[in-house]
Amino acid sequence: MDTFGPSDRITRTELARELVELFEQLDSADINEALAKNVPLENLEFFAAYAEDFAELTEIEGDARGQLPNLMLLGYLLRLLEERLAADIEPADA
Repeated sequence: MDTFGPSDRITRTELARELVELFEQLDSADINEALAKNVPLENLEFFAAYAEDFAELTEIEGDARGQLPNLMLLGYLLRLLEERLAADIEPADA
């Protein structure tokens, strides 16, 4: 099993870039499947409605509009991951 030390920690920027690279490699069906398996339905419904309202207000159209709910939800999940990782770091490790 691999072990990671303090020098192996990923920065928020690196984590965000990894997420973007992963997002670019997946098609909508793959993303939808992964989210459906890992996110409660009420959260999915909230982000779908929120993204629709946001797209309407900002006049986002085309493919970006269709991907907006997934992108917003992935950003939310990234933020949760960052918070959990930060909580795992002891003050002496910071």
